[in-house]
Order: sequence, then C-alpha cells, then structure tokens
Amino acid sequence: MKKITCLLLLLAFAPVLTSFVPKGGEEGYKIRTVVIDPGHGGHDPGCSGVKAKEKDVALALALKLGKHIEEQYKDIKVIYTRKDDRFIELHRRAAIANENHADLFICIHLNSGPATAYGAETYVMGLHKSAANLEVAKRENASILLEEGYEEQYDGYDPKSPEGSTILELFQSAYLDQSLAFATRVQDNYRGKAKMKDRGIKQAGFLVLYKTTMPSVLIESGFLTNPSEEKFLTSEEGQSKIAEGLFTAFSSYKKELESRSPGTIVEQAPEDSTEGESSNMADHEIRVNGKPVNQGSTGEQPAVGESEAGIVFKVQIVSSANRIPMSDPSFQNLPDLKEYNEEGIFKYAAGKARTFTDATALQKDIRAKGFADAFVVAFRDGKKIPLKDALDAQGK
Repeated sequence: MKKITCLLLLLAFAPVLTSFVPKGGEEGYKIRTVVIDPGHGGHDPGCSGVKAKEKDVALALALKLGKHIEEQYKDIKVIYTRKDDRFIELHRRAAIANENHADLFICIHLNSGPATAYGAETYVMGLHKSAANLEVAKRENASILLEEGYEEQYDGYDPKSPEGSTILELFQSAYLDQSLAFATRVQDNYRGKAKMKDRGIKQAGFLVLYKTTMPSVLIESGFLTNPSEEKFLTSEEGQSKIAEGLFTAFSSYKKELESRSPGTIVEQAPEDSTEGESSNMADHEIRVNGKPVNQGSTGEQPAVGESEAGIVFKVQIVSSANRIPMSDPSFQNLPDLKEYNEEGIFKYAAGKARTFTDATALQKDIRAKGFADAFVVAFRDGKKIPLKDALDAQGK
C-alpha cells in the first residue's frame, strides 16, 4: 500500500518535477517577481507568545520586507499570499508563486519551543536532518488539517505520520543551490543587522516549499515562546531591524545571481546548530559529513576518470568553489567517487546505479552515512545530464 501511495504521489506531481528551469540559467537574467508568504492567518493563529500570535507578527514582517523591495526596486513585482488576517491553504500559497512565475519565494514564520530557546533559523526543502527539524515541519504542515478536503488535495498526506514525512524526501528541489545561497545571506543578516542568535540553515519537508518551482525558503524569525525575544519581535524597532536585514539579504542575493553566469552560485552544506553553540555557517566553511574539508587550489586540473557508457545514476554529496582532494578523510568508505566541474564549481558524487530505483536505495545508504543532503544525479557516457532526460531515456 505504501508503494502505491508513493507512486501516486510521484505521478501526481510529475508536471512539477519535470518543469524546473533553474533560475539564473539564461544570459541577462533578472529577478522580476518575488512572492512573500506570511505564515498562517485567519482561524489558524500559528504559535503564540504571552501576547503575540504568529500570524500577526509574520504579516507585519512580510509587509515591511515587501515595502523595502517595492521602494528600492521599482522593476520588481512583489506579491503577497495575504496582506490581511485571512486563512490561505498551503497548496494555494505555492500555487500563487507558481502562477506568477516567481523568481523567489520567501515564507515567513515564527518559532515555538522551550522558554529558553531563542534565535532565528532558515529552512530549505529537503530531508529532516534531525528530530528537531522534523518537529518544526510537522507543526507547520499541520495547518492543512484546517483545510476542507485536505485528504484529497494532498493525496492522503498525513502531517502527523512518519510515513507522510518520509514521502516528502522523494521531492528534490532543482533550486537547492539558489535556496541555500539566499538562506546563507538571511542568516548572515539575522546575526549582523538584527543581532539575533544564528541557529543556522536547516532542511525539512515543508509542504508549502515542495510544491514551489523556484528558489524557496521558510524563515523561522525567532521564538515567540521566549519572553525576551517576543518583546523584540513585537516591537517596531525589532521588526524594522529584521525587515532591513531580510532586505539586505535579498539585495545581496539579487546582485550575486544576476552577475553570475548560469549555475555558479556556490552550494554550502547547511549545519544544525544547538542551544549554546554558534552556527557552523558563520564561518562559511565547506563541510562534508559535518566536518570541514581540506580545500585544494582551484588551479589544479580535476582528475579525469574512465567514462561510463550509457545512463548511470550517482549520488551527489557536496559541491565547492575549491577543489577537494579525493583522498580527503570525509570521502572514506564512499564507493565509485567521481569529481566533476560545472561552471567552475567542483562537485562530488558517489556510487553507481543503472536504474533510478537502485539509485534511490543508494541515496538512502549514503544519507545513512551522514550525508543528509545527498541527492540523485544522472550521467550519460560520463557527462552529467538532467535527471529528467535520464528517466525519459529509460522510459520512466
């Protein structure tokens, strides 16, 4: 029954999975449309502090951020999923972004937890890397229970079930690099401008993100359950600092994306941070399996391995602006390791499978070794090709 459910989900979202065209992939690319999504709303208040409700603070931050963009970039269209206190279904939020061909989707939320928890964190779509990430995703995804007919709309997805969370791992964003690039800038500015604790960049299966077809992030802008942070989050000064920081992050991301040739935004592996520890993203280290790697000179010529005839699936584990020695300890016990270069970015993939089914099994094995962000890529005769092309060639 589980296999049938997964198959139905894949078929249902085949148009979404096969329609990705990475943003910034054409010459002269410009960001023209941004969708800002204030979380919750209407009869869905989200989490609460002593006085504040998540839906209200999220809306205030969204409107302030949007105003900055509208005032500074007259050529950019800013669309809000809501501008007042109304309930918008999760699937509809993603649809608004897709229908308007958005170049960036920014989902703004507030966090809840123990009264001692504080700080901001940014999520991109992906595997739940920890139990804490899973709980955040389950809490935000539970909003669908307030939607009429949610069983049909989400193909039987149950936000409270372990199986439901696992299913979302099947949907790998084509825009992970760009999402991470923007998320990095967001966290930089929470730490720098807003002077908030940087809890890092994380991955989890948020329904509102996995249906979007553009770079997307979900921002948890602080803890309403922390009395001190609630006071900051509800103050005009606090909201202004956060909105200014988010705008600075957007401006930096926009400048970087529009000035680069296709595919050259550097992917940086997100790291979970724990209470009392500074974020590992603060130093912008390239990490593999949670450990910093020895980055070599970009002047070296990459080693060229034997070409493998036909379609071969591998699992990408990391990418870096600098070359990583194949002998790096982080790569130990990884089979059939391959290095390849795309637009000056060194990428590393492991394993070898002839079918997509075998590739997903390989992906699970490699993730179990600690590479939680690993995803499937495809090659034809040793050259990387879009995953869709490989599946089409095999009649999938």
